[in-house]
Amino acid sequence: MQKLNLVTALAASILFSGAANAQDDVGEDKAQPKLVVAISVDQFSANLFAEYRSSFTGGLKRLANGVVFPSGYQSHAATETCPGHSTIMTGVHSGRAGIIANNWIDLSIDREDKTVYCAEDERIAGTSFGDITAATQGDYIASAWHLLVPTLGERLKKISPESRNVAVAGKDRAALMMGGQQPDAIYWWKDKGFTTLQGRKVSPAMAALNESIGSTIDKARPAYPVPAQCIAHSAKIMHGDGQSVGDYAFQRPEGGASIYRGSPDFDGSVIAAATAVIKEMQLGKGAATDVISVGLSATDYIGHAFGTEGLEMCIQMEQLDRSLGQFFEILDREAIDYVVMLTADHGGLDLPERMSLQGVPAAQRVDPALNAKTIGKALARDLGISDDKPVLYADGPFGDYYVSRDLSEEQRKRVKDGAMAPIAAHNQVEAVLDREDILSASVPSGSPEEWTLLERARASFHPDRSGDFIVLLKKAVTPIATTGRGYVATHGSPWDYDRRVPILFWRDGLQHFEQPLPVMTVDIAPTLGALIGVDIAAEETDGKCLDIDGGPANSCD
Repeated sequence: MQKLNLVTALAASILFSGAANAQDDVGEDKAQPKLVVAISVDQFSANLFAEYRSSFTGGLKRLANGVVFPSGYQSHAATETCPGHSTIMTGVHSGRAGIIANNWIDLSIDREDKTVYCAEDERIAGTSFGDITAATQGDYIASAWHLLVPTLGERLKKISPESRNVAVAGKDRAALMMGGQQPDAIYWWKDKGFTTLQGRKVSPAMAALNESIGSTIDKARPAYPVPAQCIAHSAKIMHGDGQSVGDYAFQRPEGGASIYRGSPDFDGSVIAAATAVIKEMQLGKGAATDVISVGLSATDYIGHAFGTEGLEMCIQMEQLDRSLGQFFEILDREAIDYVVMLTADHGGLDLPERMSLQGVPAAQRVDPALNAKTIGKALARDLGISDDKPVLYADGPFGDYYVSRDLSEEQRKRVKDGAMAPIAAHNQVEAVLDREDILSASVPSGSPEEWTLLERARASFHPDRSGDFIVLLKKAVTPIATTGRGYVATHGSPWDYDRRVPILFWRDGLQHFEQPLPVMTVDIAPTLGALIGVDIAAEETDGKCLDIDGGPANSCD
């Protein structure tokens, strides 16, 4: 057995040693499932699903034989991890959820660092988030308090207090956005094991798993075997200052724990954690339905570190498929009546150095001068404004830009106008959208593939958190000016390669069908809610229930 699956297999053999027989087929009068398993695979784009679908033999093949919506949409413009996860279990667009990006600027907070992380509680004195791309981030307190709407698990508990709402993920923002404010149990990866909310302790089962992981994580591991379908993907692509990607098979040296997250092993650990929690809490075994949200993050870390079209992603797709298959087999042996939903928080795009060799000669990295600090300093000089403090703030070259509140209204207008015009004229910029124009637009409806850029931005917009204007880059412009270890490619654009994600449902006996027309991730919560007796009022969701029965019955009734 490959090392990826050792932790998962250990959980299966020890935790489920007395498993019962598999469940019976679903009948016409089948009761609601006892366990909802909602899985988000970070950066698992519709393009990746389509590219590798024919090679799946495990869990992803099972899901592809269920109910398939290959053109699901994270319909908003800010296609990042936190906004995407905020839509999956709430049924509302990310702006309505209050999650406009991974990070945004709050000029009113009483700390030097004005950048706010979507999953921190910045009200706590002495905390600071730091850099989301850094290996070691700031001293922040993880929290879902920015999430303004309830999750499906929270709605279920209101009508069924005996139900349990649980979340396990590789990233804190994935677990918190899907689990909500007060989950019964919640875990995410930190350092070399799983942690939980401040003031809580990890459970005995999780502590045991952490000990097991800790005993092996720094040990050397050999390269993965290269599957036949991955041979053609193995080609060295140079980037940056003599660095390369494209031919790495996840071998790690002794003491290589720092690169563990960017490997298929990481998903194996998250699945082992979900397995341990299910057994320890006996999820799906009680009289009431339970919900567990699972966030698998390795695909995203691998996409950022190596791009989406090399050997690395090909191996990851095979191992993700295998690990999910093992997970579902564990649930089968436990005779749990469960329903699975799998989707993604966003898509992703390959690194431009490889794209330029594969039919996209216009692929490029963003101009390093396209940033708030450089533009703001030039504006302050030209307008005769002191630059002791920044006049313009942003978390990156694209997305929300904020004008300093320390300026007079006249100065603010001059800075805003003086920034928007040259940015809009930049040859890498598709559009610069004024806050007032976005705010005056209606929340979009209809097919998300036909939405204008303004409508996509409106779906990400929240009046209390969004910027004074929003910058959208052109297609195939990667917003990473200089590559570094673990960061060569990304997502976050309003374009469909970042918006389109698969939405898959499976339950034992559920009739297979595939619907190619667009649906949205905000449709997931109403669809799952209908299966478990949670009726989300129309005015409380931006989505709709999808009938996944596949026959004359209607699962939304």
